[in-house]
Amino acid sequence: MFGLFKKTSELDKLQKKYEKLMADWHRLSTTNRAESDKKYAEAEQILKQIEALKS
Repeated sequence: MFGLFKKTSELDKLQKKYEKLMADWHRLSTTNRAESDKKYAEAEQILKQIEALKS
């Protein structure tokens, strides 16, 4: 109940976005290699942002 109005941090938002991109990357890896590579590149950028926030 008390976590209902809790705001998500920037780190949490980036981690969820990273997980979604990696899931898309894995799904596309068997059907569309070019799109899969784009998703992986986006995920790597998000990972760099996550690492920058952690340090």
